[in-house]
Amino acid sequence: MIGPRVRAMRSLVLVTLLGAALTACADTSGASAPVEDLGGLWGTQDTEGIASLDLAADGTATGTDGCNRMTGAWEQNGTQVAFGEWATTRMACPSVDTWLSLAVKATLEGENLVFFDENGVELGTLQPNS
Repeated sequence: MIGPRVRAMRSLVLVTLLGAALTACADTSGASAPVEDLGGLWGTQDTEGIASLDLAADGTATGTDGCNRMTGAWEQNGTQVAFGEWATTRMACPSVDTWLSLAVKATLEGENLVFFDENGVELGTLQPNS
């Protein structure tokens, strides 16, 4: 069983990492164009085998990588989104690419969110759900 001290330390590390990721993603172009709120639904919801994500106004992110349910934290800085550590189910889905659960950040490109792993490798793209 994990004690309260370990949970508190994990939370502190998560907040620190999320802040560092946002700082690294900061837009330094000096542009003053307004940036839209990236919260809301991304991808096709409730479609088996397809990734989707809900970025809620309270900073929680929930969705699916096409197989497993996911929950975590998100924060927007300009056109960038940084994600905290994901909590996911662990079902085996051999025919599904579970790329979304590896995402640590995303960038708005046009109307789409493009997701990247911790090494900056592009993982995939989600369109806004309208």
